[in-house]
Amino acid sequence: MHSQQSAGGPTSIRPPFTEETARAKVKAAQDGWNTRDPERVALAYSENSEWRNRDEFFSGREAIKAFLRRKWAREIDYRLRKELWSCTGNRISVKFEYESHDASGQWWRSYGNEQWEFDDDGLMRRREASINDVKIEAADRRIT
Repeated sequence: MHSQQSAGGPTSIRPPFTEETARAKVKAAQDGWNTRDPERVALAYSENSEWRNRDEFFSGREAIKAFLRRKWAREIDYRLRKELWSCTGNRISVKFEYESHDASGQWWRSYGNEQWEFDDDGLMRRREASINDVKIEAADRRIT
């Protein structure tokens, strides 16, 4: 199985993607995000990666790290599942769901789709995410 990062360098899973390598890329992204470590997660993105996440637009690794710190400060006990939707060339589409709770203890399940575009080194240069949130009871959690 491929690792998300080679020692301090570009990712080892590079375009053009096959279904097999795209699934490995999605799994590596899921595993990285589930660490909730902004420094580690940001290494999967190009230095000038462009993001749209819900209603936020930003670019660059430092902005990505800042975003992830804010996100995981409010989305407590965050757990994520990603699934390959499609792939072609240097692009991958995924559907995902994640669960977290807020500071008041209210649990949420968030559903979404992402479109990813990669550079030749396997770093994500563009990420667009559309996400919807649903309140759930703790007993209704599916992702542990």
